[in-house]
Amino acid sequence: MSLTLWGALLGAVAAGGLLLVVSRVLVIRKPQLAVRVLPYVRDLPQVGRPPDLRTPPSGSASALVGVFGPFLRSAADGVEAVLGGATSVRRRLDRAGLDKSVQELRVEQVVWGLVGFGAAAAYALLRTLGGDGGVLSSVLLCAIGFASGVILRDNHLSSQVKQRERRILAEFPTIAELLSLAVAAGEGPVAALDRVCRRSHGELSADLGRVLAAVRTGEPVAPAFDDLAARTGVPVVARFAQGVAVAVERGTPLADVLHAQAADVREASRRELIETAARKEVFMMVPVVFLVLPVTVLFAFFPGVIGLSLTIP
Repeated sequence: MSLTLWGALLGAVAAGGLLLVVSRVLVIRKPQLAVRVLPYVRDLPQVGRPPDLRTPPSGSASALVGVFGPFLRSAADGVEAVLGGATSVRRRLDRAGLDKSVQELRVEQVVWGLVGFGAAAAYALLRTLGGDGGVLSSVLLCAIGFASGVILRDNHLSSQVKQRERRILAEFPTIAELLSLAVAAGEGPVAALDRVCRRSHGELSADLGRVLAAVRTGEPVAPAFDDLAARTGVPVVARFAQGVAVAVERGTPLADVLHAQAADVREASRRELIETAARKEVFMMVPVVFLVLPVTVLFAFFPGVIGLSLTIP
């Protein structure tokens, strides 16, 4: 394909995009029904009001949302139809502690895919201008770029889940010991939970804060901890929540349960550290074999080689 045809194609694409933007801006400049009605019903009760009857944002953000929002939402629906697994995504969002819906994550996946598509398209254009690129290979490269962006966002969510669960495991022994000390001092489970949540900051403290909020709104303590056990992805925290729920229901000593679970977590962490060190033993030998040992040999034999070269005529 010649440069003239490429220029005509890019000009047509730019003109079409500009036409779509102008038409959409003309549409969103008209006052919406929500803008005209909401000022007169703002003081009415919010119960039963659909979430779409909210005051839309103003300014450039509103224009961007109005122009690109429908396209991104439709593309997100297409990604959801292709990938599926909304339940798994919802669970991973809860485990990562992200206050987002599945639709918002799909929109972010589309944005990441568009970034990958743009990078692949720029590379394909440079190859074509250099004279060693075809149309089919460029289209295939752009499709791979878009798919890579979508998959990378999903992998990033999984990495966020792992990082948060690692932080929860690091916090758990301290939180469990604080709870056991507060219970052993004579406080009830709710009072001890409130004290620990006020004195600590972290991912596990945030989860326990949600449990405390549920208890204060009228939910019993045992079902609240059962919900935490069902929501979390860390087996240790799930056993902790189930143990607290059983101890509250049956009246068993809660302090002993918490002490035992904290000791189990510390022992598991110590065992995991030893296993990790055993797996990395070979990699630990790499600097010794390839760096320290050659330098030692060089320092040992280099003076002798110099001496032999000086004595031998």
